[in-house]
Amino acid sequence: MQEQTWLITGVSTGLGRAFARAALDAGHTTVGTVRSEKDLRAFEELKPGYAHGRILDVTDGDAVSDVIAELEQNVGALDVVIANAGYGVEGTFEETPLAEVRRQFEVNVLGTVATLQAALPHMRRRRRGHLLAVTSMGGLMAVPGMSAYCGSKFALEGILEALGKEVAQFGIHVTAIEPGSFRTDWAGRSMTRTARSVDDYDDLFIPIREARQKASGNQLGDPAKAGEAVVHITSVDRPPAHLLLGSDALRLVTAGRAAVDDDIRAWEALSRTTDFAEGAQL
Repeated sequence: MQEQTWLITGVSTGLGRAFARAALDAGHTTVGTVRSEKDLRAFEELKPGYAHGRILDVTDGDAVSDVIAELEQNVGALDVVIANAGYGVEGTFEETPLAEVRRQFEVNVLGTVATLQAALPHMRRRRRGHLLAVTSMGGLMAVPGMSAYCGSKFALEGILEALGKEVAQFGIHVTAIEPGSFRTDWAGRSMTRTARSVDDYDDLFIPIREARQKASGNQLGDPAKAGEAVVHITSVDRPPAHLLLGSDALRLVTAGRAAVDDDIRAWEALSRTTDFAEGAQL
């Protein structure tokens, strides 16, 4: 495999760390963004000379642009960029404060957009590159109690799909990485849980929250294998636009998309009634 230069946001723990380890093991120079000097030093110790840390808040668009410009000049032309930084908000729609929803979108959506937008001009000028972002199986199906999180990931799915169609002409690939449940701290340190205030949701939501907390640390997915899968798709000529990771993601996304298809078929006749008799087809 040809040596590449990677940038991965959010490499302190979890899937971001697993992606970085896999890239380093494959011989790639890897820049990882973190939030503290302690995490920076720990990351660079993974493979001195190949692992480069940068402190970055992805919600600061100017800082994101500055870091990427500096990397292009001092580390090397970026071949692979993975916008991984993000977190989850758990709570029913009615009980989730608007401020929490806004923050969820600022990090998960706008932080990703800032990262990819800053890297794109460099790749476009070179006519090559691979832009990836971590969405979730929750970007292709939704579950109760995760409306803010799923909403942010659904938004990313649309952005990435449109982006991929825009930049294919430049030899740039775009992939949405859609993990299922992995043995990381996503359901622990990386999740914000909203306060309960409406007991009408207890029968539905209490078992969901308890099951998620009980499963934390014993999830199905192996982060190291996820890292290997991501490294693999960056080495192929035609990488996927969507990469589901985990058999649970396959099962739940397939069921969710089947439900959408059922609605489309069931209401197809009514959908057709809203056309003008003559009009332009897109």
